Amino acid sequence: MKDQNCAYCMREEKPELYQGFGYYVQELKVSSLYVFREQSHLGRCIVAYKDHVSEIVDLTPEERALFLEDVANVAQAIHAAFNPDKVNYGFYGDTGKHLHCHLCPKYKDGFEWGGVFQMNPHIDDKDNATLMKIAEKIKTHLK
Repeated sequence: MKDQNCAYCMREEKPELYQGFGYYVQELKVSSLYVFREQSHLGRCIVAYKDHVSEIVDLTPEERALFLEDVANVAQAIHAAFNPDKVNYGFYGDTGKHLHCHLCPKYKDGFEWGGVFQMNPHIDDKDNATLMKIAEKIKTHLK
């Protein structure tokens, strides 16, 4: 089931809904991968579940395992592509209610090391050409 107002559900029909926050990269096993437009943390991505579900508990154990496998695959690719000191994971959806995970690479000499990452600091928004280069670097390391 698709939510007509959801940026993840309506990616093809209404790309303007997600283009403000992300750059679509590709489909994974049960998810879609986006590079987050705000790149104060180089390599920040979103992995969004394929269907419009709100909670991780809405998935069967098999679906949940595949979703977390997608998240781990992207995390491994971020580590290989950008060598962060840590990747933080954030599962949100207070307003959008579509299960997704933010993968936020953290660097010891970088922005916000030692604290929780801001959702939308809007200090380093990138254009599509730059996001495409980041996406290509991550894609080369996906399994």
